[in-house]
Amino acid sequence: MNRVCRLSFAWLVLFLMPVLLLRAVWPNHRGDSSLRGIAPDLLGNQLDLQWTFEVGKFLKSSPVVAAGKIFLGGPTGIFHAIDAQTGSELWRADAGIGVDAPALVHAGRVYVGSKDGWVFCFDAETGKKTWSYETMGEIVGAPNFTTHPDGGHGLILVGSYDNFVHCLDASSGERVWKFETMNYVNGTPAVWKDQAVVFGGCDAQLYVVSLSDGKLIRQADLGAPIASSVSVDGSLGYVGNMDKTVLAVDLKTGETIWQYEPKNFPYFSSPAVTKECVIIGGRDKGLHAIEKISGNQKWRYSARGRIDGSPVVAGEKVVVGSMDGKLYLIDLKTGEPIAQYEIGASISTTCAVSNGWIFVGCEDGTLYAFSTMSKSP
Repeated sequence: MNRVCRLSFAWLVLFLMPVLLLRAVWPNHRGDSSLRGIAPDLLGNQLDLQWTFEVGKFLKSSPVVAAGKIFLGGPTGIFHAIDAQTGSELWRADAGIGVDAPALVHAGRVYVGSKDGWVFCFDAETGKKTWSYETMGEIVGAPNFTTHPDGGHGLILVGSYDNFVHCLDASSGERVWKFETMNYVNGTPAVWKDQAVVFGGCDAQLYVVSLSDGKLIRQADLGAPIASSVSVDGSLGYVGNMDKTVLAVDLKTGETIWQYEPKNFPYFSSPAVTKECVIIGGRDKGLHAIEKISGNQKWRYSARGRIDGSPVVAGEKVVVGSMDGKLYLIDLKTGEPIAQYEIGASISTTCAVSNGWIFVGCEDGTLYAFSTMSKSP
């Protein structure tokens, strides 16, 4: 490409960036209802900090993106809508005593769970509360959206520390069903083939539950508590437990297909699942790429702190933060580092990826926005 073409392309990117951000979506913290952690975007090779936004110390919630807005809850109980291009606050709403859970955006509404056990539905444009629903325990996982297999109306799925997964009508907030486990439910319930709900809990069980009526279809003992979400791809569910194992489980039979146990460290990260690999962060300070068919290690990248946040795959790159205070861009095929940015504060959240931008919250209470595309020729 000659210099004139490079200049023209660079100015085109700058001109279109506000439009791209407006169209970009990362509606929940794993990208879609199957929770595979795949962004339909491409990332550049650099990390340029564009703006920051103060939310509150010990930020645990992960951002989501829709219609040019970032949605993020904070430890003080304030839920924020932030302009994705400038970082300015558009509105704020009261969300109880605090929010550690990521939100969900769908059809002009924002859904989020709180530390005092409430699920809130806000208008995404104005912040006006549409409805609220009370569970009897803390909510740390994001809600998920799907449609009822019988009637087609929208459903919200959310796990709670009251040991239940709750299925709610998306329009009214009324309960459709709830399913009881034997301990806390930390992660987001995944949707399998629009017919079933898949999730794990602190009782070490993986559950497959009917979407239509909340009745148990199948469960499997995974040997240790599950702190994260199950990623569903085809007929398999992928998840790490709090002992030392990443597992691939056949959702039709409950059989474990393979187990990955490189070191004696737990997994709090939810996996990203591509056509070839399962990518997951560990408390051994490693980002692991596991061959999807065999369960063998393809590569491992060593950070300097544990990786509790969940990796996001965008094109041929993986983005993830670490408790060492760094944000990493990793080559998906080789596991080699492409870029890193030292924020200096622990990152235990999941990034939102949107049209060449990365948004990530840190435990210093700040949301950081990075551009990965060059601004100069």
